[in-house]
Amino acid sequence: MPASNPFDIAIVGGGISGLTLAISLYKQNVPVTVYESASKFGEIGAGVGFGPNAVRAMALISPEIVEGFKRCVTHGERKEDWFTVRVGDHRMAGPNGFLRQKENEGLKVGDPIFEIHYTNNDLAGGVHRAHFLDELLKLIPASVSKLGKRLVDISTAVDGSQDAVLHFSDGTTAQHSAVVGCDGIKSKTREILLGVDARAVFSGKYAYRGLIPMEKAIELLGRGIARNSQMYLGYHSHLLTFPIEKGKTMNVVAFSSSQSWTDPQWVVKASKEKMLSDFDAWGPTVHTIINSMEKSDIWALFNDPPSATYYGLSPRICLLGDAAHATTPHQGSGAGMCIEDCYILGRLIAEVSGAQDLGKAFRAYDEVRRPRTQKLVRTSREAGMLYEFEAEGDDLEAIEKNFKSRMNWIWDVDLQKDLEKALSILAG
Repeated sequence: MPASNPFDIAIVGGGISGLTLAISLYKQNVPVTVYESASKFGEIGAGVGFGPNAVRAMALISPEIVEGFKRCVTHGERKEDWFTVRVGDHRMAGPNGFLRQKENEGLKVGDPIFEIHYTNNDLAGGVHRAHFLDELLKLIPASVSKLGKRLVDISTAVDGSQDAVLHFSDGTTAQHSAVVGCDGIKSKTREILLGVDARAVFSGKYAYRGLIPMEKAIELLGRGIARNSQMYLGYHSHLLTFPIEKGKTMNVVAFSSSQSWTDPQWVVKASKEKMLSDFDAWGPTVHTIINSMEKSDIWALFNDPPSATYYGLSPRICLLGDAAHATTPHQGSGAGMCIEDCYILGRLIAEVSGAQDLGKAFRAYDEVRRPRTQKLVRTSREAGMLYEFEAEGDDLEAIEKNFKSRMNWIWDVDLQKDLEKALSILAG
């Protein structure tokens, strides 16, 4: 095994992004330490989806990540389908019960309107966050991780090295050549680098999340609907259902709109009464789903404002994943972009010969990754508006045209070409 690099990297945050980057660096002999604020590793939320681009990025980092992904991925029975799109809002129906614009086709509320298919379907699908995290943990030694380390500040070392000194809430410090912030949408690293004005902002949407046992979902909705991913469109709201936990459960995410979010907590308990009132004018299929949801919470949806940079040099700090570009979930690609980040940044860091060149690696990463990931944040908010008749109105033909061209730039990316560009910037 070749000697390790003459510098070391601190990763703040032990979620999917932090552990994936740690695997990338560890396998390339870059000394790395993961600092996680919790006393044990864990992920909140049940399902997270990965598109074809994300699975290709996993394979480029390590085939072992893909093997772990395979062990916990859940597909719909029609693997090529991302979503079957339906109208759920009864206000879209005319007096004869048929959907306006779709009378000639005999379509009613709840009927399928069109489908969105994955392109280059490389095992794309959803996983339980905690289960996938467990698979990632198998690929790095326990000695890489330091638990119970909540970051409060980062300063520049006084020895002239430009190293970063991490300050933790327990009073301890740690010095490393550079810090990569993988600490999510409430990132302390981001705040230290970019200031409090860079904190995530409310997107105008919130989501009810709940579960329905698959046997019950099949009984209520039929196998074809329950065991495949569905999207129901409506006015200022939309609803998704998809299988999780290897098909044992149907996950439900019901989105609605609000001008503001005043609760200091971003996840709060949901009442069935409020949920039903938000979807009062919807059709019987959606009412059935909402009445059957178990363990429902409301999640306020925030996203990061645009950033002028993802890195700084004094001390050396770089942002990755949600710490850099937290997005709404409307294009199902936030986690996938994090995996892409890990591929590009991990390879760039492994290419440099000393700590003094880490800034060049960060600059190349920023130049290649920031435009793509900022575009995702912007277009994801637009997608939420599209599904809720706020972008193209309730023109179903315009929505279908918009939707069918919406995902290709995400799924069809040539990551190796992006890496070549980044390496060229680094060399220059």
